[in-house]
Amino acid sequence: MGSRRKARECVLQILFQLEFSPDRPEEIFKDYWSTQPVKPEVQEYATWLTNGIKQHKIEIDQAIEEASRHWRLDRMAMVDRNILRIAVFELLFEKTLPPPIIIDEAIEIARKFSGDEAAVFVNGILDGIYKSLRKDGIENKEAGRNPEKKEEEK
Repeated sequence: MGSRRKARECVLQILFQLEFSPDRPEEIFKDYWSTQPVKPEVQEYATWLTNGIKQHKIEIDQAIEEASRHWRLDRMAMVDRNILRIAVFELLFEKTLPPPIIIDEAIEIARKFSGDEAAVFVNGILDGIYKSLRKDGIENKEAGRNPEKKEEEK
């Protein structure tokens, strides 16, 4: 498993815990990382993702709600909702990866953690968001990652 995939899976687990204890993020981070033996680059990318998602949650959730006409965010499965948040944040702010890779990764994580139907659901929502971003010319904003740094998906 590549470093970024592992980081996304860690973030999914952290976000899941934060759904139940949103007022204890520092404690959740500390407890989670104390039980997860990961490479420093996994923890670094996961931390960047988690902090970015927390910082831009309103914007991310709005994009998801606009793309999911028949589903309110609070009615989505918690795992699916958080997979979408990770991918939308990356679509908006990750400058080193092409959007199709971000979307494919989200689909695979949805398939692994939520099932085939969730993978189809995630694909549909992210495809709509990606098309909207391209139409609006809002692809990949700057959020602390170096766009000059070319990291390949591992």
